[in-house]
Amino acid sequence: MNTPEISPSSKDPANSMSARTVAQLPTDQELVLKVIPMPADCNANGDIFGGWVMAQVDLAGSVIPARTIRGRFATVAVNQFVFKQPVKVGDLLSFFSKITHMGRTSMTVRVEVFAERMRSSSEGFLKVTEASLTYVAIDESGQPKAIQNVDHKP
Repeated sequence: MNTPEISPSSKDPANSMSARTVAQLPTDQELVLKVIPMPADCNANGDIFGGWVMAQVDLAGSVIPARTIRGRFATVAVNQFVFKQPVKVGDLLSFFSKITHMGRTSMTVRVEVFAERMRSSSEGFLKVTEASLTYVAIDESGQPKAIQNVDHKP
């Protein structure tokens, strides 16, 4: 994986002890979504709801299956979901994804989310979330069907 070199950020107090920034975003994954969370997406602590982030990750993760399957599909598993750092109002979130496993009827997609803190003076990107989701191609009755015209390799 060609995820950029990570280094500690000391420029922004909002990026606490364990926060890490990267100079550039991944080049071995596809940028599938960019979004800015708004105040209505906040929890009682003033951070963005984890559920809101999860919904955006599912949308981002579904871009490649939508393009590959070109028909109905469903999210069947969230294999891994890690909140690495809080997401703040006004962050510019970049969602990157790539296929990590291709089966006959399903595919697993890795999604990494990076925040650009637009409301602070820090530079670089902070990885805030990473996840692995499995999607399955389905027919009109909701049953699994083979994914067509794919060599079944990530």
